[in-house]
Amino acid sequence: MTLKLYDTLSKNVREFKSIEKGKVKLYHCGPTVYWTQHIGNLRGMFCADLAVRTFRYLDYEITHVRNYTDVGHLTSDGDEGEDKMEKGVRREGLSPEKIAKKYIDIFEQDTKELNLLEPTVKPRVTQHISDIIEMVQTLVEKEYAYTTDLAVYFDVSKAKDYTKLSGQILEENIQGAGRSDVSDSQKKHHSDFALWFFKAGTHQNALQFWPSPFISPLVENGNGFPGWHIECSAMSKKYLGNTLDVHMGGIEHIPVHHTNEIAQSESANGMKFSNYWLHNEHLLADNKKMAKSEGTTYSLQEIKEKGFNPLSLRYLFLTAHYKSKLNFTWKSLEANQTTLNKLYEFIKSSEGNNGKVIEKYNNNFKKALENNLDTPKTLAITWEMIKSKDCKTEDKKATLLEFDKVFGLNLDKVKNEEIEIPDDIKELIKQREEARKNKDWKKADELRDEIKKRGLAVEDKSVE
Repeated sequence: MTLKLYDTLSKNVREFKSIEKGKVKLYHCGPTVYWTQHIGNLRGMFCADLAVRTFRYLDYEITHVRNYTDVGHLTSDGDEGEDKMEKGVRREGLSPEKIAKKYIDIFEQDTKELNLLEPTVKPRVTQHISDIIEMVQTLVEKEYAYTTDLAVYFDVSKAKDYTKLSGQILEENIQGAGRSDVSDSQKKHHSDFALWFFKAGTHQNALQFWPSPFISPLVENGNGFPGWHIECSAMSKKYLGNTLDVHMGGIEHIPVHHTNEIAQSESANGMKFSNYWLHNEHLLADNKKMAKSEGTTYSLQEIKEKGFNPLSLRYLFLTAHYKSKLNFTWKSLEANQTTLNKLYEFIKSSEGNNGKVIEKYNNNFKKALENNLDTPKTLAITWEMIKSKDCKTEDKKATLLEFDKVFGLNLDKVKNEEIEIPDDIKELIKQREEARKNKDWKKADELRDEIKKRGLAVEDKSVE
């Protein structure tokens, strides 16, 4: 069997064929580093990590690029609103550079605790302004872009099949339509998007700006900053070339960000931008969209503060297909932490390191991965193997550790780590022992359940 992936562009599950045999070039849209990423954003990062681990498991050599957006992403995904980095500056009274460093550090700690593999390259937009300007210049020279007093825009009427990724329908008469609906009256069409914003109009007080060769009567030296979409096109081109094997991101990027990436990249480079587009679905919270107004934009720090192992969240992510919505609740996280602990307990109880990978289960595992990264199926295969009575325990252990190259649950480290019990849990254990001595079984059960919620199991000895 060969690897098959659902490609958003063709809207079909397609056999994967890399540009260069045995190698994969993958670009993934990383975070805008003005705020702590919530666990819904982290699910997207996990999905890219799952793809990277799968390619490696299937013996591909992969170059993985995941960017940091530290300028140019406005509060709408289009061209309206405040720059998100400047929003962070005003919220916290720090410089853009310090805001970026603060939230990159938090993000990298989160990805480390979720055991995400390090990308090959982690470019920052502010380090690639010259590459971005060069691509914008190419688009202007090829007449795919035009300049107004406020910005340099991409002309969507010039793009071939502009909405082929999203399937949206633009007005038949693109030229001149919608002028009254946009803040820049010189725009030809409201769907034209900014490649470069001048430090003028609503952005005249921009904190981050650079000189450019583009001319506006309202600014000197073409001072301004890049649009969000052109950033990814320029950085992916620099590190992966004109055509990628795989481009990944959340489904929210389909109608605007990824549509615009395709238009500008293919117009500038004269060839297909990405051969496969993979998009992960949203993580819900209590069956609702994660939103600050609902108080459901949970961070990994909040999960840890409630006593959960961050890898229990990773296990929860594995239980749903990347193209399916996944509902997060504290109860479901608790259940998945309990299941993860069972895997740890199995590893601890399995003696010896001389087992052999069980071919039958390993083949089934690979088939599930090759079927569009079917992680729920891989988990089912895993538990079927663990419960089987026709295999040696040491072989099961070897096979499970092989699977964990994809799962990323750090099962190979279980034996070597001493579990440090937090002081608050030690106090709960003490209270429970006291309750058992007093034969207050109801309180003892309640305390046991509370300890279990925190990710530890309690083994009872007889009470005199």
